[in-house]
Amino acid sequence: MLALGRRMGSAVQCALGLLTRVTPSASVLPQCSHSSSSSSNQRQQCLEEDLDPQQLALLEEPCILVDEADVPLGSASKRQCHLMHGGSSPLHRAFSVFLFNSAGELLVHRRAHTKITFPGHYTNTCCSHPLHTPRETIEEGALGVRNAAQRRLEFELGIPQEQARPGDFTYLTRIHYASPSDGMWGEHEMDYILFLQKDVTLNPNANEVEDVQYVKREDFERFLRGLQENNIPITPWFALIAQKFLPLWWKNLDTLNQFTDHHNIHHLLE
Repeated sequence: MLALGRRMGSAVQCALGLLTRVTPSASVLPQCSHSSSSSSNQRQQCLEEDLDPQQLALLEEPCILVDEADVPLGSASKRQCHLMHGGSSPLHRAFSVFLFNSAGELLVHRRAHTKITFPGHYTNTCCSHPLHTPRETIEEGALGVRNAAQRRLEFELGIPQEQARPGDFTYLTRIHYASPSDGMWGEHEMDYILFLQKDVTLNPNANEVEDVQYVKREDFERFLRGLQENNIPITPWFALIAQKFLPLWWKNLDTLNQFTDHHNIHHLLE
């Protein structure tokens, strides 16, 4: 795959190659001592006992359940939304922030190894969920999602709220995707794509973020190839967006409004 990526000379091929590395073996969940005859609840309890305490506490957060048309259906805990049952998990709202500085460089980060899903994977600036709370369920103009993005940028990257106000984000479109992280946890999300171009102050939360760096558009292919050569995977949503949308959007940061689509949902199920 790497040789093909070099011959093609595109970030798309590198992203596809890195996506193939997203496998159950990427999990850092501990081995459970229960036998295979144990109930699923026993195995779940065993696996959760050794999870990072802060990440375990976040499993209680209420996410927003939606249908495939993004119509809200109620709420469920982050735990319920990410546990795999029969090869799937409940569809819920999420968002992916792509933050660029004034020079047009994209801020990417590597997820901490304490993360429950896709630990140690590189991804876009910030990826999380709006919560089932009055402030983050506001539908008009996706204000609830943008409020959530402001909250998580501060929590994950230490970006002061005044540097990433809800009105600063450009809401482009929605992507529906699903991907397992390991045999127990996975993702099934209605992902709102948010762009933000601003110079910000960073103070990453080590429990969430292992590494941050800015990448130039002309260096993006080289960046992805370097990850691939060092067997460092990227998250499936980042790979999908890098493959299908990011090159065009990144090239047109000054005229993003031409790409906004709040009516159609891109269904990119594996």
